[in-house]
Amino acid sequence: MLNLSELLETALNAAREGAAILQAYAHHRTDLVIDHKGRNDLVSQADRESEAAIIDILARATPDFGIVAEETGGGPRGIATWYIDPLDGTTNYLHGIPHWAVSIALVAHAGTQNEVGRPLEAETPVVAVVYDPCKEELFTAMHGVGAWLNEHRITCSRTASLEESLLGTGLPFRDFSFTDQYLPMLADAIHTSRGVRRVGAAALDMAWVACGRFDGYWEMGLAPWDLAAGTLLVREAGGIVEDMLGRQAWPRDGDVVAGNRQVQPLLNRMIRPHLRPASS
Repeated sequence: MLNLSELLETALNAAREGAAILQAYAHHRTDLVIDHKGRNDLVSQADRESEAAIIDILARATPDFGIVAEETGGGPRGIATWYIDPLDGTTNYLHGIPHWAVSIALVAHAGTQNEVGRPLEAETPVVAVVYDPCKEELFTAMHGVGAWLNEHRITCSRTASLEESLLGTGLPFRDFSFTDQYLPMLADAIHTSRGVRRVGAAALDMAWVACGRFDGYWEMGLAPWDLAAGTLLVREAGGIVEDMLGRQAWPRDGDVVAGNRQVQPLLNRMIRPHLRPASS
């Protein structure tokens, strides 16, 4: 059985340690050694050192859990697995744009018992931390308990229509294979909604849905560590998060549509005609 309160505290300690390293390097960005993993896919020693510090804390506290991290990889193991993005919004960070975060989530595997003793029917995020040190905003959530921004309970917005919605999204930047699907979605959103924002940090996009700043959010081509924490935040704030193509219980494959309970189905309906079948 998972003790979610203790595990959340462990994740908080790890996120703060990782963020402290990133903030120290942020004042000396021009000195960072930056590697190119691929086109528009950057990693610096700040990412790597932050991730190493986070992994050290999590591995010592929960040696039987799996760890999947952006820079060092890993795989599921045991009854639960940590998903780590040590620096969500790397491009923002490297350009001095103060909009980035540390994202950590614990995903419990199917069959794991929760705190009331009922086994989970499907793989599920159960602990989430998204920490934005630039704004001193700490988003946290526990499965079945709720979501918070700093000390305050948060809920998704009550906006009831796409016409009144402010939407978040992410443009293709690394994998362009789905551009022909995405661009018609963006065109529809521009013409239908109150506005569309692309701020460049998926974990914060999801956190902003959870606290009501965005009414809905969709993106394609992400990684599981981009979405694990945000998925729990939105769900515990009363919203809906789904895999765009219905493949997984949470959008582990990287294609997500999220929002409050009124807007998410409308947003889903808007994007669905532009999707290719999952088998293609």
